[in-house]
Amino acid sequence: MAIFAPKNEDLNRPAPEERGYTSQAIEDLIERVSASIAGPRTRRLFRNCLPNTLDTTIRFRYEEGIPDTFVITGDIEAMWLRDSSAQVWPYLAIIEQDSGLSDVIAGVINRQIKCVLIDPYANAFNEGPIGSEWDTDLTTMKPELHERKWEIDSLCYVLRLGYGYWKTTGRTECFGIEWLDAMKTIVRTLREQQRKDSAGTYTFMRETPIASDTVPMRGWGNPTKPTGMVHSMLRPSDDACIYPYLIPSNLFAVVELGHLAEMLRALHSAEDLALESEALAAEISGAVQKYAIRKHPIYGDVYSYEVDGYENAVYMDDANVPSLLSLPYLGYCTAEDPVYQNTRRLILSLDNPYFYRGKAGEGIGGPHIGPGYIWPMSIIMRALTSGDDIEISTCLKSLAETDGGAGFLHESFHKDDPNDFTRPWFAWVNTLFGELILKVHSERPHLLAATV
Repeated sequence: MAIFAPKNEDLNRPAPEERGYTSQAIEDLIERVSASIAGPRTRRLFRNCLPNTLDTTIRFRYEEGIPDTFVITGDIEAMWLRDSSAQVWPYLAIIEQDSGLSDVIAGVINRQIKCVLIDPYANAFNEGPIGSEWDTDLTTMKPELHERKWEIDSLCYVLRLGYGYWKTTGRTECFGIEWLDAMKTIVRTLREQQRKDSAGTYTFMRETPIASDTVPMRGWGNPTKPTGMVHSMLRPSDDACIYPYLIPSNLFAVVELGHLAEMLRALHSAEDLALESEALAAEISGAVQKYAIRKHPIYGDVYSYEVDGYENAVYMDDANVPSLLSLPYLGYCTAEDPVYQNTRRLILSLDNPYFYRGKAGEGIGGPHIGPGYIWPMSIIMRALTSGDDIEISTCLKSLAETDGGAGFLHESFHKDDPNDFTRPWFAWVNTLFGELILKVHSERPHLLAATV
């Protein structure tokens, strides 16, 4: 393998003494992988992006000997359950070589457990009970909450990180009685949001000129027929759903409820809750098969993005994960699954209203930023779920050429101008890019020798 040594690269990392946490194992990994990346722009991105969460967003400490880690999302001083899980996820690959880093991720899990027990319907939390700019939202706010938008994936990401950590390390300190209480709360919340007998207790509205930033029908969401699926008032983009059965999030729940059942049996012999988790997963999966797979006039059988149980469906995808594009990445199906492949062809075409193609590149965006803005996250996810060298190489090239010269990726960039971008400090997409490079380095190293 050719060795491509970095030469005076303009890295944008903080000085070592200013970093939130430094892992020598990660630093060694960066050097080792960087040597295989030919393209200076791709190499610079990787060297900046993989450690970005550790460098800039981690607040780690021990409380009475127990790890506690608060993870801000970047340019917002709050911790999202989704983002914090995704931000540290790539580091699982290396934690067996770094016990300190293992404690950092254990601290994230411990903090997330506390968050779930404070309010399972909240998506984002403060470091302490300090209140929020969103305290005037028409929902049941608490001083520990930054935002209270009910999104299924928030709880699914808590399950995913805990399961991944347990399977990687075998450590069980995080998964005691408080964890078990949080798991009971998660299952109970998902059950409540099936809304079989009532609409439940959660509503959300916000005084805003942005329609997608508040929930219709006085905060209950648009009408649905009970199906067995779980309602999500908002998407992982934090935008309101059109129809409250959000399919990618429901399928994410199917995967993680199965993982939860495995943990409950192994760690607590909690057979009743394990059986309930499996039954809920089976019910959701069966409802998705019945209500959400539709025959598209062009692409054949595809997954809808959202449905309502009344035969209404939305054909689209959003860049934020979970997305339909990400289903193999999240473990719901293989990339070769016929329905997934049909869906993939649809959402990576102009028949997806949020797929954009312009002078700077092509990819999926969403209503969160507005028309014409591509999210690099969607380009990364396209590569992560592809088995085609040409497609992966094209994605790598596009990512390297649309960083706006910053050496980091962003929330979005305009399809015709990569210098027109949003959120210069968005740690989730940076570490996801690092994850992509690690995957390519492991499985297709020859592609890194042909990068820009």
